[in-house]
Amino acid sequence: MEKLKFYDDEGKLVEFILDARFTLDDTDYVALYTDDEEPEIYILRVEVDENGDEYLEGIDDDELKDAIEAYEELTNEQLGD
Repeated sequence: MEKLKFYDDEGKLVEFILDARFTLDDTDYVALYTDDEEPEIYILRVEVDENGDEYLEGIDDDELKDAIEAYEELTNEQLGD
């Protein structure tokens, strides 16, 4: 279980758990969730800068809808459904 740490808009350090990394139409995404009692899942696009370093980018609603469907298919396959 890989953990990632980010700062929120208020400068507070927030820890996420990497649930999955998947590809949809030649674009990579990650699904992250918080380690709370009621975890929230976040899906972000993986981008690469000019130095070859990866960073995460938010996505619009249309792209998010497609990414959620791909993520749900992936998790259903892993569960054997």
